[in-house]
Amino acid sequence: MKILIVEDNLKLLESITEVLDAEGFRCETSANFRIADEKVFLYDYDILIVDINLPDGSGLDLIKEIKIHHPNTGIIVISARNSLDNKLEGLELGADDYITKPFDMAELVARVKALLRRRNFSGNNIVTFGDISLNTNTREVMAGNQQIDLTKSEFAILLFFFSNPKRVLTRESIAEHIWGDNMDLADSFDFIYSHIKNLRKKITAAGVEDPLKAVYGIGYKLDAN
Repeated sequence: MKILIVEDNLKLLESITEVLDAEGFRCETSANFRIADEKVFLYDYDILIVDINLPDGSGLDLIKEIKIHHPNTGIIVISARNSLDNKLEGLELGADDYITKPFDMAELVARVKALLRRRNFSGNNIVTFGDISLNTNTREVMAGNQQIDLTKSEFAILLFFFSNPKRVLTRESIAEHIWGDNMDLADSFDFIYSHIKNLRKKITAAGVEDPLKAVYGIGYKLDAN
């Protein structure tokens, strides 16, 4: 899952990024409105964590922007204790949740995970497709009755497919999901082929049919048939 964190307090921005990165999320950051506005326009995010008060603009305008271009993005507002009006306006614009400074990082992680479950998996921690089940909290993956060990990138890709069952995902969208706006540094999509190949190998080694189907010339989709 890919998250954009918008916070002008660089120390807090770094702390949030470190904690969410350790939880396996792909994090991109911005310390000001201008860069955040460019990112929301160009890229798709699962969650936007945004401080309302930015030095060169308002986080409320970012919420408006992302709801136009990517209406399915979940939004968590970071607010100061005395900004009740901004907090309420953010919720009215489409934000899903808010957290008030100062906050405990464990609480933020819990809210991020809860939002992802509500948005993508009807509130469930464990999601299943065919004979494969995935725990979004513990990051454990079961294929049949066997637990399979995945790398951070392999888990991220599989979760991306589980969030978009039977939908064709292009190689470009998978690459962006894994690398974010650094995907332009890649010479080719060979690393995507490699990750998909390893995922398939681990799934079939557990005695389960491979659900990742290649769509010639486009990409892949998660499909039982």
